[in-house]
Amino acid sequence: ATTLAGVEDILADELKRRGARDGEKGRRAVTFQGDLGFVYKVNFRSRFALRVLKPIKTFVAIDEDAYYARIKALAWENILSPSQTFAIRSVVNSQTFRHSNFMALKAKDAIVDRIREKTGERPNVDKENPDIPIHIRIDRELVTISLDSTGESLHLRGYRQLTGQAPLNEVLAAGIVELSGWDPTTPFYDAMCGSGTLSME
Repeated sequence: ATTLAGVEDILADELKRRGARDGEKGRRAVTFQGDLGFVYKVNFRSRFALRVLKPIKTFVAIDEDAYYARIKALAWENILSPSQTFAIRSVVNSQTFRHSNFMALKAKDAIVDRIREKTGERPNVDKENPDIPIHIRIDRELVTISLDSTGESLHLRGYRQLTGQAPLNEVLAAGIVELSGWDPTTPFYDAMCGSGTLSME
């Protein structure tokens, strides 16, 4: 489950309370074990997660050719059919691989090439509403490929139709309220209310 910097501890506590097993805090994320029902529960109920990802492959890539080859070697035909759409979101923290958009494009080429070779057809990309959202995280030379069970980020709660010029991220607001130690039996004052995110969260 990904989150914002500083919110990892309370996300880990939340996941544990809801039944996660083997929770481990990382940088802007908490890894955990749970079945498919638990994945649905986190997506539906978490206040502090941004996305829930299911890792399917981790590998080391020393250059772009190795990155492409490792992704292409994955049996994508068992994950994605040519009639389905997909989209890739990438996060890069690396001196070797510097541009997240380029790495997403390279991964897209590898997936399409693999499926075309195996089936004779190719799936299409749909950035707005893909059937299979894919998340790639590159940390130095370590690449993790995950299926994104969330789709649209969980900070988009659905209650806000209009925003101010600089709205506060809802997950961050929920985290601030939790970290403040506020007691729900006492009044809550938000002196800088803006569009009211802290109060709503």
